[in-house]
Amino acid sequence: MASMSDADNPSGAVRTALGGLLAIAAGIGVGRFVYTPILPPMVEALGLSKSQAGLIASANFLGYLIGALLAALPSLPGSRRAWVIGALGTSALTTAAMAVAATTPAFLALRFVGGAASAFVLIIASTLVLELLATAGRGGLSALHFAGVGTGITVSAALVAGLLELGQSWRTLWLASGVLSIAVLAAVAVLLPRHRAQMQDASAAQADDALDLRLRRLIIAYGLFGFGYIITATFLVAIVRGTPAIRSLEPVIWIVFGLAAAPSVALWTRVATRLGIQTAFALACVVEAAGVLASVVWQTAGGIFAAAILVGGTFMGLTALGLIRARALAQGNPRRALALMTVAFGVGQIIGPYFAGIVSDRLDSFTVPSVVAAAALLVAAVFAWD
Repeated sequence: MASMSDADNPSGAVRTALGGLLAIAAGIGVGRFVYTPILPPMVEALGLSKSQAGLIASANFLGYLIGALLAALPSLPGSRRAWVIGALGTSALTTAAMAVAATTPAFLALRFVGGAASAFVLIIASTLVLELLATAGRGGLSALHFAGVGTGITVSAALVAGLLELGQSWRTLWLASGVLSIAVLAAVAVLLPRHRAQMQDASAAQADDALDLRLRRLIIAYGLFGFGYIITATFLVAIVRGTPAIRSLEPVIWIVFGLAAAPSVALWTRVATRLGIQTAFALACVVEAAGVLASVVWQTAGGIFAAAILVGGTFMGLTALGLIRARALAQGNPRRALALMTVAFGVGQIIGPYFAGIVSDRLDSFTVPSVVAAAALLVAAVFAWD
């Protein structure tokens, strides 16, 4: 088993980054986002309204918010590695349990707990992996770590598409996704180094609670980003299924979304090295706003692929740039800054799907909520700009 010192050598750093990649692939790419490709057959089989579907999604994001708050506690006991593995196990079990749930309250409870587990995975795994990579002088491998979300989306989307092609029910899709997460958990346990440091950082007792003005602006922008991307990220496959001209693209559109997400962190961090993180963040918000609009105003094959590529190719880049920028601006313990960012992000995500579901039920269209989402992304670009 790798030790903490193993992360200091080149191969150990790669193992650490791969462990991080797989952790967020299972906890975020599968645990959070597999809901999107499973949603259309689930809605069809159960007769759920769009507002009910949005409420179930929002329950997951509410859990994400609560999990972020808990992950920010400076007195959280135990090792970071243990928390990551425990959170991954919880995510896998709640994903699989969706296959046997039969009522909306049960769906809400399972997605809530799964959302909390996802927040723990993202915050604690990212804190652990980024710290170890920085110590080893291999910060560039952070892009590999964050590529896990796109990887998880792509693999789980392919799994769902394959099972649907075989005529499997929505319950089988949830069960298979949970089994996939459990398999990935085993690999994470092997790859992540045993980190002797506990959750309490040495600098925490001396942390300055003051927030830099630039950090406060970034937190607002991050919350607007959470609202702006999540409507498309939740309902893109449903939009495709509900549009006869592009319905045939349903099996592949979420795969395209994931493929665009996988290299996006490397792409946007490269842009950031040229333009600065805050400029790259603002630019990515504008690009993502264009993708959100394309999903509802350009409903052809070209338009929906553009939406998948532009939104898929920016949301993880924005996530990573925001967290990296917050870590740089943090005073004292960086985990607090990361948690505040995740809280703002979570609030945006909670509001987005339920708002979109209610408006869509009344207007029979996702156009209005998507336009509002695009506007939020443009405002985020303004706030992020120093």
